[in-house]
Amino acid sequence: MSSLHGRDLCLGYRGTTVVTDASVTLRSSEITTLVGPNGSGKSTLLRSLARLHRPDRGEVRFGDGGSALALSAKQFARRVTLLSQNRPTPHGVTVREVVGYGRHPYRSRWRDQDPDGPQAIAWAMAVTGVTGMADRPVDELSGGELQRVWLATCLAQDTEVLLLDEPTTFLDLRYQVEILDLVRDLADTHQVAVGLVLHDLNQAAEVADQVVLMRQGEVYASGTPSEVFTEETLSDTYGIRIAVSTDPRTGRPHTRPVGRHTGRLLPV
Repeated sequence: MSSLHGRDLCLGYRGTTVVTDASVTLRSSEITTLVGPNGSGKSTLLRSLARLHRPDRGEVRFGDGGSALALSAKQFARRVTLLSQNRPTPHGVTVREVVGYGRHPYRSRWRDQDPDGPQAIAWAMAVTGVTGMADRPVDELSGGELQRVWLATCLAQDTEVLLLDEPTTFLDLRYQVEILDLVRDLADTHQVAVGLVLHDLNQAAEVADQVVLMRQGEVYASGTPSEVFTEETLSDTYGIRIAVSTDPRTGRPHTRPVGRHTGRLLPV
């Protein structure tokens, strides 16, 4: 069972601290969602877990005992992968070729053969539902289709920990739901540990096993969605009243920001 731990992480840019004493654990078969206002440190914390942002203090540990910092970059990349918000779309490259990029950690400097590569690529495309578009150029895909391809690229690494930074941004509702369903399948069926940054609190409540609520660079609350998503905690964090009810269908919390015109009756 794989797990990734960030312990007492202090993170900054050019001498300015943006995350202070943050701890988070990602566990196999679970989705941990990072939420919070803009600028609260969610993406920076996620990047540190991917070893793309060196902490000023604290550490990232992989597994139950081994330190992630003791692994080579290639060893770490075989276990942990990050799908960032913005990736340039390559031109003149097919879906199969892009998914094959995920096998880079398994190839030597001299491009030695990767005997497990074709099977891993085929599996990743099948899981994400992009097999039927394998020979299509990626620059002809819709946003939702392209996001699935990038997910397949991550999975082709045979990764144990998947980090996703706002994967539903700029997608319409259908593709948002499909991406989150796929992420849930990866945790439930394939035992992947998922760390996920989301802005939509209701999406977070629906998909997450654990929630980490960030505020001004600190972990303000963590626990299950029901434990974290309370009116007092969310209203205090976002600086606006947020009403919280229980979805009768799922039993999970449902949030609703309350503005000056919220609940205003329409004319009959």
